[in-house]
Amino acid sequence: MNLLQLFRSEGYPLYVLCVLLVTYLLNQLDRYILATTSAPMAQDIHFGDMGCLENSTVTLPGNITCKKVEHEFSCTNLTNPNGTQYCLWDYNGSGEQYQVLVGPAFTIVYTITGVILGFIADIWNRKYILAVCLMFWSGVTILTGFTQQYWHVVLLRFALGMGQAGCTPFAASIIADYFPEEMRGSAMGFYNWGIYTGYGLSFAIGNYITKANINGQGWRWAYFISGIPGFLVGLLILLTVKEPERRETVKEKEGNSYDLSPLRKLRTILRTFLNPSLMMLIIAGSVRNAAGYIWGNNTQLFFDHYYKDSQVGFWMSWVPVVGGCIGVLFGGFISDRVVKRVGPQGRIWVLVLSQLCAAPFATMTLYLEPPYAFPALIPSYIIGEMWVGVTLAVVVELVPSYIRTSTVAVYLFIITNIGGNSPLLVPPLRRATSLRTALTILFPGLYVAGSLLFVLTLLVLRRDIKKVQQEEEKRELLVNDGEGPEEAGKSYGAQR
Repeated sequence: MNLLQLFRSEGYPLYVLCVLLVTYLLNQLDRYILATTSAPMAQDIHFGDMGCLENSTVTLPGNITCKKVEHEFSCTNLTNPNGTQYCLWDYNGSGEQYQVLVGPAFTIVYTITGVILGFIADIWNRKYILAVCLMFWSGVTILTGFTQQYWHVVLLRFALGMGQAGCTPFAASIIADYFPEEMRGSAMGFYNWGIYTGYGLSFAIGNYITKANINGQGWRWAYFISGIPGFLVGLLILLTVKEPERRETVKEKEGNSYDLSPLRKLRTILRTFLNPSLMMLIIAGSVRNAAGYIWGNNTQLFFDHYYKDSQVGFWMSWVPVVGGCIGVLFGGFISDRVVKRVGPQGRIWVLVLSQLCAAPFATMTLYLEPPYAFPALIPSYIIGEMWVGVTLAVVVELVPSYIRTSTVAVYLFIITNIGGNSPLLVPPLRRATSLRTALTILFPGLYVAGSLLFVLTLLVLRRDIKKVQQEEEKRELLVNDGEGPEEAGKSYGAQR
């Protein structure tokens, strides 16, 4: 079912989907606004590394490049005949303290809370909790605009992770009950556009609102403006979105799932993760996810460091939206076509080739001067972002149907924790080499590394796909031999 058919669906479910898309947009906006305001924040409340920065109030002679000066004394002694400094020794918004904010301070709380809320989504009224989560993290975003010390920001990033963890579990559950099975893939694809639209909007607000310097408060208004809409959308959810009736699960509708005891199911899931293909897929997915986190949280710092007048706010406000949205849809379409021709391992070939093809464009972004660096990002996003949906499709094809949801949740938990904490690798690599070299290793370099790991996954995939198919056939035979679903599940669990 494609997007055209989705838009032809009933009006109210489509309205709900649009509200959820806006919710996810705000989720990503409030998450990434830190990445686009870190330098002015650091200069105001003092955190992270210090460096030699251009004095924007004077015109630099052509023979002076502030960023190449490594020591404070040399930096502050670069002056014009009137004694005005060409360069200033100040906080530049990078370093370990910044990477902690975008990495573990947010990610660890986010993933743990997400698992808990994922279980709650099956029990409680979802629209109320989603609205509360939205207004909570929006309030946290606004409070960030009032911070005066680094530890304030750390605590608020913890709180932001807690609030934002409730977005996708509840939104996905609501979408599943508003749309039939044949439309859910397209509905979730449309919902995931919020990732790229929110990320792009963070560059527009983080750059232009900060430069507008409203009431002399600069970056603080970027947080106020990012947080306020969340309360309006939260009220919209409470007042206009109806809690949908929960659709019957496959188990309830067909009576063919296997009701293993919780302990047996846990053991089965743990054994599943010892599957060589799944283990390699998790490692490869974590590496590729790390590349996205590192680039997403260091884009502004990179262009500010090397190309101060690059108009990063303009370019990055729309390039990720165009490239990312097309890439997510294109990846699913291509992988489905390839699977029809060569079987399940075809998806892995899509992962291998897409990351290899995206890496040169990502490299061009780091080495071409603006504005040419930004158009190179478009094919990088279109090709490189194919991996998101394709890897999930491979995961569900590698495991028995009765533990797929749990397996996907654990898979996302692992790759988000590894990828989300990977920005901590940037500062030591930057000190050892340079920011450009560090990002070359950790952005296109991890694309290539992920591709090679996907190749290793391919080597063991065929055997594991066959094994899952044999297990499914055994379960079907147990039912056909006269055992009820519950008895068949117990018999099957005992055999494992």
